[in-house]
Amino acid sequence: MAKKTKAAAAATAEPAGTPRMLEHYVSTVRPKLAEALGTSNPHAIPKLEKIVVNMGVGVAVTEKKFLEEAIGALAQITGQKPVATLSKAAVAGFKLRENLPIGCKVTLRGRRMYEFFDRLVSVALPRVRDFRGLSSTAFDGHGNYSLGLSEQMVFPEINPDKFTRPQGMNITFVTTARTDDACRRFLLAMGLPLKKEGDAAA
Repeated sequence: MAKKTKAAAAATAEPAGTPRMLEHYVSTVRPKLAEALGTSNPHAIPKLEKIVVNMGVGVAVTEKKFLEEAIGALAQITGQKPVATLSKAAVAGFKLRENLPIGCKVTLRGRRMYEFFDRLVSVALPRVRDFRGLSSTAFDGHGNYSLGLSEQMVFPEINPDKFTRPQGMNITFVTTARTDDACRRFLLAMGLPLKKEGDAAA
């Protein structure tokens, strides 16, 4: 019994070492932002607080299997078990009742957050067809940034034979930055491929 317990613990243990993106932030991004923002206070330098990945599955109202597929895909992409998101209001025209599961989401922090950021920037976004950079205006006024992906297949973890239905997702980066400009500087320094402001309409 003890052997099984040790084996299970080893299987669920976090991998050793510091995530590459966290090392990049500490060694390169933080000193660069401190100089650009004119501050030596580490608490005043923007950092990543959490990443929220959300999938809306409207067809789950009539086809529950698509929600199960989305939950499975999101778990593979993030390495974390998603929670179902519920409808807030009833809409008769869409056969939607209140508190009906119509999506799923994951909130990433710590190691998984940095590893997901790394895979998104290094692997997933370059696989997007005709990718020319992310919108430079998708900030919320409070130092957070959101982007949308039209399908989950850009993540190599997803087996296209198993997940045949394209499923989009919304990814929100929640930072400690107090302004959109500080958040923009931080995300650019971290390697997120934002368009230049003059190219935002392109």
